[in-house]
Amino acid sequence: MVTTDNKIHTPVSRLMTTDFAAVDPWDTLGEAVERMTEKEAGSALVVDYGRLIGILTSRDILRAVAGRTHSSEARVREWMTGDPRVARVDTPAEEAALMMVEQGCHHLPVVENGRPVGVIGMRAVVSDTIEPVLD
Repeated sequence: MVTTDNKIHTPVSRLMTTDFAAVDPWDTLGEAVERMTEKEAGSALVVDYGRLIGILTSRDILRAVAGRTHSSEARVREWMTGDPRVARVDTPAEEAALMMVEQGCHHLPVVENGRPVGVIGMRAVVSDTIEPVLD
């Protein structure tokens, strides 16, 4: 049996990572993958002049590889998801999880005034809000 406690109302600011991978839209996919690997992240926020303009995920990279794209030539802007859905620092974890389910994604950028301040992942929300209970 699995139970949830009142942690679903926890704001994402308490669960998000602030040490996220950030890339420029004109970076190559290879450069983006290097940053994602350094941060051990499954996504990178695409930032242009301090503003969030997209997100590049491991799924986007898989699509590029499947399309036989060369990582030193393909640009992030060609493969990113532009204008992604975002959470605010005060968004409840439950709402963030629902947004991720609706979008079919695993990561949501967290923004303040259009500027990225973190990333919340489905794993962080689930790990914090659901506790297994042994009978």
